[in-house]
Amino acid sequence: PPRSQDRPRVDNTTLCQHSRMLHCELHIICASIRSAMQIGRAARSISSLLTHSSFQRTTITTSPSSKLAVSTTTSLIFSSFSSSSGSSSSSNSMPKYFNRETSPIDTILPSSGPVVKPARILSLSDVTDDANTGVNSGVLPEGASLLAIGATMDDFDVERLRKEEPNVIFVSHPLARGPLVELLQAFPSVEWVHTRSAGIDFIASSGLAESKVMLTNAKGQFSSTLAEYTMMACSYFAKDLPRLMRQKKNKDWCKYNVEEIRGKTLGIIGYGDIGQATAKLAKAYGMHIIALRRNPNLSSQDPYCDTAYGSDPSSLHRLLSESDYILVSAPLTNETRGLISRQALQHVKQNAVFINVGRGPIVDEDALIDALREDGGRLKGAALDVFAVEPLGKESALWELENVLLSPHNMDQTATFMHEATEFFVNVNLPRFMRNDELFNPVDKMAGY
Repeated sequence: PPRSQDRPRVDNTTLCQHSRMLHCELHIICASIRSAMQIGRAARSISSLLTHSSFQRTTITTSPSSKLAVSTTTSLIFSSFSSSSGSSSSSNSMPKYFNRETSPIDTILPSSGPVVKPARILSLSDVTDDANTGVNSGVLPEGASLLAIGATMDDFDVERLRKEEPNVIFVSHPLARGPLVELLQAFPSVEWVHTRSAGIDFIASSGLAESKVMLTNAKGQFSSTLAEYTMMACSYFAKDLPRLMRQKKNKDWCKYNVEEIRGKTLGIIGYGDIGQATAKLAKAYGMHIIALRRNPNLSSQDPYCDTAYGSDPSSLHRLLSESDYILVSAPLTNETRGLISRQALQHVKQNAVFINVGRGPIVDEDALIDALREDGGRLKGAALDVFAVEPLGKESALWELENVLLSPHNMDQTATFMHEATEFFVNVNLPRFMRNDELFNPVDKMAGY
């Protein structure tokens, strides 16, 4: 280093000049980030158009090396923006979706503007369900009021309520399909329906699909625990947990070989919020991820998805034949009902494990039982949290099969999960509705998700 007397002296004027230059550079960087966001919005809009167009869907195959070439900063911008952007609405922006782990709090709060319209709420719910407290008996945001609570149409005073012009329906009752349509017919003033669950199969109907109301759900509330369950199910079969439990019970010290999860392929059927949360954990285990989704282009920059296939039958069969572990996390729609058929199960890779956290009717349960019973068959086992008929009947063979891990549709049931879903409606979407801000978690009523 130069001697101190040779070093240039920097006075305050020079420091101020450097400070102003740095300030300008920061402005340029911020402008570049904003431009990147605008490009992201445009790209996603084009992708959305392709999703709903009549173009033939294509298979997208991406390699980890190509993903690494993408700037980390750009990836972070696109990732955070796609999950939850600012509060202003734009016809060119993709819909906003909430995730309790990744959505920054400042992006989900409503704008600071005043309430521009009141929210007059009908609660289609069970009055004994304490998870509805935030709506049914809690303190609602300024401008919101609860007009009535009921489980059937008879619980609502139609003549009185028509004068009050309800414009919001909160839905949590499991038998809400018929009453919801009746409410929509009785109250044309309703603009928005929000369901406390992520799946809408329990309210799906032609009456709802043909209505003009906005529909939102609780997507993003239940994904993490189902992802954890999926990885537990993989370990259950890879390490042969049933054998461990038997040996412990019998005080049998007998070593045996186990399988690694690292390097295995996880095929995800329905790459939505649950599927993506699972892919994130599976990648940490060193797994290879294949996704089946309606628009595989949406996974082209996904750091967790290695290969994305379209939703046609040949792509499904290909995924089944390549996957060591198969996860069904799709919603129940007309398209997915019976998707995992007897024919589809013929394509399953030898010794594969089948996991279902989506909906039971997506799978031909009888065909699955036959595949699990088959001596030396393709399926090593199955982990099932959902069933064609719930509760699962005591006569079902699934109770007796040793290679089945069975749970009573409760692997997302934390002590607070439904309370949090109600709080999302009260604290996030309801204030946004009253300020005409874009709502989180819009649902395509025709598609069913």
